Amino acid sequence: MSEIFSQLGYLLSYDATQPLFFNSGLFLFLFLLFSGGYALLTGKHQTAVRLLYLTAFSYYFYYKNAGGYCVLLAIITLGNYFIGKMIEDAQDVKKKKILVSLAVTLMLSQLAYFKYTNFALSLVVPWAGGTFEPLDIFLPAGISFFTFQSMNYVIDVYRGKLKACRSLLDFSFFVSFFPTLLAGPILRARDFLPQVRQPLNVTREMFGLGLWFIMIGLFKKAIISDYIGVNFVNRIFDDPSLYTGLENLLGIYGYALKLYCDFSGYSDMAIGLGKIFGFHFPENFSYPYASRSITEFWRRWHISLSTWFRDYVYIPLGGNRKGVLKQLRNMAVVWFLTGLWHGAAWNFVLWGIYYGILLAFEKFVWGKGLAKLPKLVQHLYALLIVVFGFVIFTFDDMAALRTYLTSMLGMAGNPLFGTEVFWYLGNYGVVLIASCILAFPVYPWLKAKISCMGTAVTTITSALSMLGYMALFLLATAYLVNDTYNPFLYFRF
Repeated sequence: MSEIFSQLGYLLSYDATQPLFFNSGLFLFLFLLFSGGYALLTGKHQTAVRLLYLTAFSYYFYYKNAGGYCVLLAIITLGNYFIGKMIEDAQDVKKKKILVSLAVTLMLSQLAYFKYTNFALSLVVPWAGGTFEPLDIFLPAGISFFTFQSMNYVIDVYRGKLKACRSLLDFSFFVSFFPTLLAGPILRARDFLPQVRQPLNVTREMFGLGLWFIMIGLFKKAIISDYIGVNFVNRIFDDPSLYTGLENLLGIYGYALKLYCDFSGYSDMAIGLGKIFGFHFPENFSYPYASRSITEFWRRWHISLSTWFRDYVYIPLGGNRKGVLKQLRNMAVVWFLTGLWHGAAWNFVLWGIYYGILLAFEKFVWGKGLAKLPKLVQHLYALLIVVFGFVIFTFDDMAALRTYLTSMLGMAGNPLFGTEVFWYLGNYGVVLIASCILAFPVYPWLKAKISCMGTAVTTITSALSMLGYMALFLLATAYLVNDTYNPFLYFRF
């Protein structure tokens, strides 16, 4: 009996060392129990109870990941709910502007406090002649995501693109829905809120697609991303000067695959969970490494964030409507903020500036010439630019960034080439090939080609595919039993 109470106490308590992530065995267990209860609330007269049930689990999920900061989530929800109604009810345009400005200011202020206070102090205090000591400020999980999600709601209400939500339960559900709470995709209120009160209709196709997204996301994270990270990327990143320039280059390519499989894996699982519960989420990745330009890459990578900055920053600033100079200014602002959104460190600022400059040159200097080059050259150009950007992105210490760059170029006393690279490719080749299949549109192309051969072949292919996905799911689940704490990379943003 004491063991039962001990386990129950663990389930009801917050442990910072054991968060409740999608890729944990505990989550899979709790999700199965939770889904069983959800299946009993599918009646058309049980909508309110079903939403309350989902919202309660979402708050429990967030409590297990952020502890008492679930109170912050509740405060943000209440504040935006009431301000949204006040904006819609206000008759005076000036009052509407004051209210939306107040909401945006409050949300950005709390985000700035938790995320950027120490960064700002590290700049100001030494300049003033003092000694900087970081404040003990905990960064609540997912704060960047649910802050932006709440902001788009009040801004759309102000713009008249969305009616203010009159149900606190509906709005609480929108802000806290656990699949997207920690790392997106960033939901748009005008797309999601209309789904909340619709009759629950989870078709076989939706349920099957949901399971497929969960399986492929779990495989991306647990098998590919974690495996590449521990056995390949981290070894090189720990001391790049020990490796040849080519190995360091492969290391950053490995990091690009690891980051993609990690983040898109989370998005896939979130989309899959949403489908199982009867909700549609936007696509967040669309084979970004298949891009032929940097502009195309940012239409395919972290789509919910790039479109958020486009709709709520770039276009309101004037977009491309007020001349080249102002368009360049608008691009600079967007990419500075995009870099800063990812974290309070100089490397993220440099990463944002890096993309801002490249996109400006691509638009006004070499974009037309690039489009005339062979497709393979365009692909290589985009991939090289993106991978080099990840060197800047991953090292938040400027000295470490410099060391990696010099090691990659063979300028740190290490050779540019060596035979050891073949040992790496031999040991990790299978995983790297699997990563490339997931990162590039090979599978959809192959499936389309096979489908053209006839119905019988297609049916066999579908059956074999399902067996393959089930095998991958079981493999990933078995992996989780032995290793339950590998946080998703984007949780720190």
